[in-house]
Amino acid sequence: MASPTIKRKLAFASADIFGGGSFNIVNFLYPAFLALTVGIDPFMIGVVMLIARAWDAITDPLMGHISDRTKSRFGKRRVYLLFASPFVVFSLFFLFYPYAFSSTSLRVVAVLLSYLIFTTVQTSVMIPYYSLSSEISSSYQERASYNSYRLGFSIFSSIICVAVPGIIVGLFDDKAIGYQIMGIAFGLLFGISVFVTGFFAREEIQTPVISDKLSVRSLVKPLSLRPFRQYLGMFLVLQMSMAIMSGLFFFYIDFYIVKDITASGESSIVGMIAAALMFSMQIVALPVYLKMIEKKGKTYAYRFGAIIWIITALALLLIPANINPIVIYLLAAVMGFGISGPGLVPHTMYGDVVDAGQIKFKNRLDGQMSGFTNFINKIAQALGLALVMFLIGVAGFQEREPGADPILSQLDSATLMIKIIMAFAPLLFMSIGIFISMKYKIDAKMQATIKEALTANDDSSDSLIARL
Repeated sequence: MASPTIKRKLAFASADIFGGGSFNIVNFLYPAFLALTVGIDPFMIGVVMLIARAWDAITDPLMGHISDRTKSRFGKRRVYLLFASPFVVFSLFFLFYPYAFSSTSLRVVAVLLSYLIFTTVQTSVMIPYYSLSSEISSSYQERASYNSYRLGFSIFSSIICVAVPGIIVGLFDDKAIGYQIMGIAFGLLFGISVFVTGFFAREEIQTPVISDKLSVRSLVKPLSLRPFRQYLGMFLVLQMSMAIMSGLFFFYIDFYIVKDITASGESSIVGMIAAALMFSMQIVALPVYLKMIEKKGKTYAYRFGAIIWIITALALLLIPANINPIVIYLLAAVMGFGISGPGLVPHTMYGDVVDAGQIKFKNRLDGQMSGFTNFINKIAQALGLALVMFLIGVAGFQEREPGADPILSQLDSATLMIKIIMAFAPLLFMSIGIFISMKYKIDAKMQATIKEALTANDDSSDSLIARL
């Protein structure tokens, strides 16, 4: 029988079945769904993503502000997970609803409204959940452990969400019905996972309700904390790299690696196997990075994994079309091992950054900080996907009109653009993350000093904050 601590970690991690799963459904499947099923050109897909992010610029900080000022029997955060869990089901159903209006403009509007509904529900879940990750434990290493469970659930959900939705859709001759069944099935899975965390993951740190009035100044207050800005920078480049590579992954496999199979009209599972290996290796690598964090520190683990990721991405430049899939499987596994490090580290840093903020601001601004974190997450998705969809559109990528024959091949210029972006995106963005990580000062020793200052309730904190 699992110990109470293990049960609590499992309950806490449950909601990231939705967090990681929805992230990868959107990044891996949504661009292809919109381009090849709904029939929206890549440029308009990018526009939809950017409009949704403008909406998030309002709702994410606002949700953080609201949760910091909430009082309920389920605390500041979990009450929103409980409330939002049923809406998760409906929002995912409409996100993947195969709108078939004859007017392209109507299809774009319908997709935009569906995406705005989904992202609003996602905001109401993920911002309180990010806040909960800093309140679940006060221990430097225990936070890393809790978040390793969380990331494990997230990655496992990612594997399921890359492979199973396509299988469900493929079971139906009418793909419109298949996408609707898939949306309901995964909506139920995500809704239940969010409810479990909301009901069972009781926080260790409980702080008074904040009473500041809503203002632009109060919303942006966390940005005055240097470690928080550094954390956001490392998180942004990580999420942008992941969004770009996952958004192009199946295009790269189907139209380059197995281009002859795709051109013949046959289906291939090479992409699913490669994605499953990449995500599986992220789970396998978690204990390695946890031990690395314990021995070498969080920023070391971030840099170690980022370098592996950069090298394996550049290796894609050397791979010819129609190569033996075993080569892709090996690269995907090594790349997954690399991604696991920078994927885990920002989650483990968040609570430490919130502690530092409590020293500086005299209040624990978990909600407002998580508002920025979730906004950065979505900005990374939008900018990454919008940029790559625009670039491959310029390069000649062809979308499929509703009712038309499937797209079996792409122009060489489009596949070359996909290959170049896949190879160089991690080099560009993760190099920035590595540079930022070298400036970040909160290690285990510094966090112990911060925790001691919080316990002592010492007002002379200016010198401590200046060292960060």
